[in-house]
Amino acid sequence: MSKTSIYGLTFEQLSAWLLERGHKKGRASQVWEWLYRKRVTTFTDMVDVNLDCLKVLSENFTIQTLTEHTKQESADGTIKFLFALADGDLIETVLMRHKYGLSVCVTTQVGCNIGCSFCASGLLKKDRDLSSGEIVEQIMNVQLHLDEVGKGERVSHIVVMGIGEPFDNFENMVDFLEIVKDQKGLEIGPRHITVSTSGLAQKIYEFADLKLQVNLAISLHAPNNELRTRIMKINRAIPLEKLMPAIDYYIEKSNRRITLEYILLKDVNDQKEHAEELAELIGDRRAYVNLIPYNPVDEHSQYQRSEEKTVLAFYDTLKKNGITCGIRIEHGTDIDAACGQLRSKQMK
Repeated sequence: MSKTSIYGLTFEQLSAWLLERGHKKGRASQVWEWLYRKRVTTFTDMVDVNLDCLKVLSENFTIQTLTEHTKQESADGTIKFLFALADGDLIETVLMRHKYGLSVCVTTQVGCNIGCSFCASGLLKKDRDLSSGEIVEQIMNVQLHLDEVGKGERVSHIVVMGIGEPFDNFENMVDFLEIVKDQKGLEIGPRHITVSTSGLAQKIYEFADLKLQVNLAISLHAPNNELRTRIMKINRAIPLEKLMPAIDYYIEKSNRRITLEYILLKDVNDQKEHAEELAELIGDRRAYVNLIPYNPVDEHSQYQRSEEKTVLAFYDTLKKNGITCGIRIEHGTDIDAACGQLRSKQMK
């Protein structure tokens, strides 16, 4: 019988699992504290937990399924980890340093089928979904790295923006969110968590109904259907006429502002008329536009980074049209900055 990651269980699931096997209700709290507060890496380290409980846990679960394959460190403090999964597949996880804290970008799938024409993540098609445990373990491995460095730092923010489409792995992604938010464990506040989607409209409705209070970001990247379909094939199935009502539903249901991600591609979607059209599309919605300088990818040589003056002009046009926006601060530009780039190189 293959063992699964114990990190894949929410606190409620762990409690129910142990109760079914005759263990006291408080046992789950003990195990949870050892996992997330004391951050042990073996069950035998849980020295005050009942031996029968440890035995049944170790027979069914494992704590460590990821191993570090490669690690790149940037001059700005960004660290990109390439982790090997138990089956040998590779995934990327990134630690970024901000003024407000330490943020980790996690991967949700091995590969990606969304197929955005500018993205390194989709260079290798989806092999499988990650389990909730494999997603949680990315956070744990980064935190263990910080513990080892010994400066008392902790992961304070999470962005679900790595390889894969999070809403295409919906249930595991939602369990991951419940686990990392749990106040008895990592206690990462929902306002410090952002989930990004390429625009799976039906899942946006479902996500809104869950009322998780985490931030939602939509990968928009174009102000009209013709251009968005050209660079994001998902727009053929879910055009703006379907996506924008889903966004409206999320804003109304959550009473939260939504983030619209917009990668600027030279002479493709970065002109003044594109900015004006984008402003018209957004209208008076509670939205923040995150303008993203493009990280060039060898395999997508048809796309280049917009010039700085073009980026600033695009920003100014949005501002003049009453749109709240900003230009993303770049991280890790001296390493394989584009999401999926390091994995793609290693797979070759």
